[in-house]
Amino acid sequence: MKVFVFLLVLANLLFYAFDQGYLGKSEGPDAGRLTRQLRQESIRVVSSGVEPPLPSNSRAGTEPAPVTLDLAARACLFWENLSAIDADRLSTLIASRFANFTLSRTDGGENGGWWIYIPPQTSKTEAEKKAAELRRYGITDYFVVQEGPNRFAISLGVFSSEKGGQERYAELKSMGVRSARLMLRPGKDGTLGLRADGPSAGLADLLAALNGDFVKPTRQGCP
Repeated sequence: MKVFVFLLVLANLLFYAFDQGYLGKSEGPDAGRLTRQLRQESIRVVSSGVEPPLPSNSRAGTEPAPVTLDLAARACLFWENLSAIDADRLSTLIASRFANFTLSRTDGGENGGWWIYIPPQTSKTEAEKKAAELRRYGITDYFVVQEGPNRFAISLGVFSSEKGGQERYAELKSMGVRSARLMLRPGKDGTLGLRADGPSAGLADLLAALNGDFVKPTRQGCP
């Protein structure tokens, strides 16, 4: 009987020791999985609220390199000692075919002023016919230029200011005079200067357009 009681107590002690893990526990199929998953050396932080550093070849934080624009080179042509009719022909050609060129006229050396005129006629007879037309319009304050580069032109007045010239020019137009022109007053020798400024890319075409029919420029490249 005593032996039976001893074995029973021993069995209880062994069961208690096994239950408390004093004798070790067998691991199931999932045992250790969490331990394997928490390997610090393989953990990678995707985002922590701070922007990741830029690659070493990035230029962030630096000012963009300035861009230099190559502006088109400019060209300038100048004609001097032009008659009124030649100045008109050149102006018409350039304005109609080379609109990107800016035209300006200079007088022939006098102290400015503006001239209203009818371009030179082909002969004295034609100039007299044109003068007769003016008289029919009631215009008598004119004279026919008899010499110089503007020979047989008909002058309709010289004005000290452009405003005065524009007012008279508009009045003549309203009276039916369609062939009159307003321009800077010619110099003492009856000539004018004409300047054309524009892109150098169009210079060759402009010179080719003259083609011997117009006066060649006195110089290229203006101060």
